Amino acid sequence: MKNIVVIGAGTMGNGIAHTFAQTGFKVNLVDVSEEALQKGISTISKNLDRIISKGNLTEEQKAETIGNITTYTQLSDACSEAQLIVEAATENLDLKLKIFKQMDELAPENCILATNTSSISITKIASVTQRPEKVIGMHFMNPVPMMRLVEIIKGYSTSKETFDAIFEMSKTLGKTPVEVNDYPGFVANRILMPMINEAIETLYNGVAGVEEIDTVMKLGMAHPMGPLQLADFIGLDVCLAILNVMYDGFKNPKYAPNPLLVNMVTAGKLGVKSGEGFYDYSESKKAEKVAERFIKF
Repeated sequence: MKNIVVIGAGTMGNGIAHTFAQTGFKVNLVDVSEEALQKGISTISKNLDRIISKGNLTEEQKAETIGNITTYTQLSDACSEAQLIVEAATENLDLKLKIFKQMDELAPENCILATNTSSISITKIASVTQRPEKVIGMHFMNPVPMMRLVEIIKGYSTSKETFDAIFEMSKTLGKTPVEVNDYPGFVANRILMPMINEAIETLYNGVAGVEEIDTVMKLGMAHPMGPLQLADFIGLDVCLAILNVMYDGFKNPKYAPNPLLVNMVTAGKLGVKSGEGFYDYSESKKAEKVAERFIKF
């Protein structure tokens, strides 16, 4: 497989496109607006510059990577020769089902359809297609070019052939693929999100402040980033969406989102991307410093 389509030029989408393109794949990057696409390409360029500054990439390799990416605003124009489509849109079930219906109608018969969902059922997504055996989860971690893990999630009908192809392809990207079965939250978020939710609960109950909670987890548990700062980096709306998927899926109160998280998302306090979450990122340089501290290419 050499012809890849990535749907969504946001944080995850441009990271996935970057990773495939830098490894030599031809990537068609799709988003609904030209502005979003240009912003995505700009982010890829800046991240490649970081790699160059570390001495791990040349200017020629950067040019080749950018040259491997073609942008489109229409999925129909992008996927006629696709061998793999990776959907990296917002973590919203209705939106993903709509996109997968379109992918199924437009993509060649032998094309594999993958989703970067953090928590939504692969089986449910596959159910709206005519090729459920070719639908699979590829849950990349953020920032994609740096993080080695990819959860490879099998839906109920995912074929062994599809799974093996994606598992091996992930290795060619320099990633470490891990086989995961299709249950809410998979492995990464089933463990991570309750921890973040409990950190919010600890703040909500007045046990300690934001920085104090994060300091305990960083210094006491050797976490590179405290859970509240990590939640800001992920996006509080994304955290809430994942917790809701797990709560709906398991009907277990331990996955119920804390009221403080719900209120913050309702108020538009989403973390780094909105300029305010548990920490203040109102000055753009503050947000950049947070990102650079975590993204060490």
